[in-house]
Amino acid sequence: MSTLKKIPEVSFIKFLMNAKAILKNPLPFHAKNFETLGDIFRLKIGFGQSVIFCRDAGILQHALQKNQKNYTKSYIQTKDLVKYVGKGLLTAEGEHWQKQRKLIQPAFHKGQLKLLVDTIQETILSELKKIKTGKPMDVFPVFNDLAFQTVIKSIFNVNISDDDMNSLQHTTEATQKMLVQELRQPFLVWWFNLSGKTQKHLDLTQNSRTILKRLVEERKQSKNNHDDLLDMLLSAKYEDGSSMDENQLVDEILILFAAGHETTSNALTFTCELLARNPEAQSKIVAEIKKIKSESTDCMHWIKNASYTKLVIEESMRLYPPAYFMDRVNIEEDTYNGIILPKGSNLLFSIYEIHRHSDFWKKPNEFIPERFLDENIKFSKNYFPFGAGPRMCIGNNFAMYEMILAIIALIEKFEIIEKKKPIQIKPLITLKPQNAILEFTDRN
Repeated sequence: MSTLKKIPEVSFIKFLMNAKAILKNPLPFHAKNFETLGDIFRLKIGFGQSVIFCRDAGILQHALQKNQKNYTKSYIQTKDLVKYVGKGLLTAEGEHWQKQRKLIQPAFHKGQLKLLVDTIQETILSELKKIKTGKPMDVFPVFNDLAFQTVIKSIFNVNISDDDMNSLQHTTEATQKMLVQELRQPFLVWWFNLSGKTQKHLDLTQNSRTILKRLVEERKQSKNNHDDLLDMLLSAKYEDGSSMDENQLVDEILILFAAGHETTSNALTFTCELLARNPEAQSKIVAEIKKIKSESTDCMHWIKNASYTKLVIEESMRLYPPAYFMDRVNIEEDTYNGIILPKGSNLLFSIYEIHRHSDFWKKPNEFIPERFLDENIKFSKNYFPFGAGPRMCIGNNFAMYEMILAIIALIEKFEIIEKKKPIQIKPLITLKPQNAILEFTDRN
């Protein structure tokens, strides 16, 4: 029998002393604690509350797969996030989640995604026209718009007014920033409520819901088939033959906005930042593009055969995982490798740290796309770009299709000028890039 191990603790005083730095970027604080205390520690956050931080991939696999029935998402997603995006697939739990997952899953099968590939490609080519050559530019806004436009046009394959588009995008981004403040400064939540700051963002969310309900109603009235995600969601049926009600449909669309564009725009930006620092990787992608485009004009052929481009994206998501933390709460007491996890423990798994753990990864901080040629690494318990287990990201194929096509289109047209400065990050709900200033020249 394993010897029971006590989880090391970080005091509330230490948390308060580092609160300002944690608000800006919590990763150095967590990294220091991991380095000092090991792969798991408990952080006291006040009022008798604590969070267990973990970078042990074995415990994460245990929670997501082997004993997943004993683990649920935390209050952060099932309550805090719900008030801004509703009870969609990302935030739902239990029977409600199972029912929604079973209903929506077919819309994201590879066969169905083929119907969206041309729309995705057209959107990418249109958005990349914003890239300007000859002078440094922040590329994150370009990829942020590209990813949002891709999601919204994949859902609504019709023209939407600029006002509606801007309003939906602004709300998606503003509510995320508000939630970050609430989570990193829990001792100020009372003030956010009293000052009306929280209500202001709830009003933004309600405005988005009103816009989406109007767009859904217009689609129902048109009776036209657009082969987009909205058509698939409207036609999807539960086991009893019923369809999603309007509020649930809007919840799912809001989740697609929040989860579908944010993570992809981050990953594309980090990929370009890495390519700027690794010009030889750009050359390999150029050679690959020439080969696959000489073989076919079909986008699906490019996606299936852009093997090196995919390795680059996989390595980018290892070094800079957009979903850099995963949270779980155990329903009943659990034990793993001698560590007792009391019932109701709030667990935050650091994907960022797991993806760079020197116990598994060779040269963990270096950009080496070829490492993923080893299938044992790609499908190991130490790599979680889209989660794992029953709740693995439903849009993982959609995201990979979009990112592969975007990198192909970008690198075929532009060369990213080499850059030496370290990559800067801004951890919010997702891991975002900061000051992603790059310079491009035309290849032709």
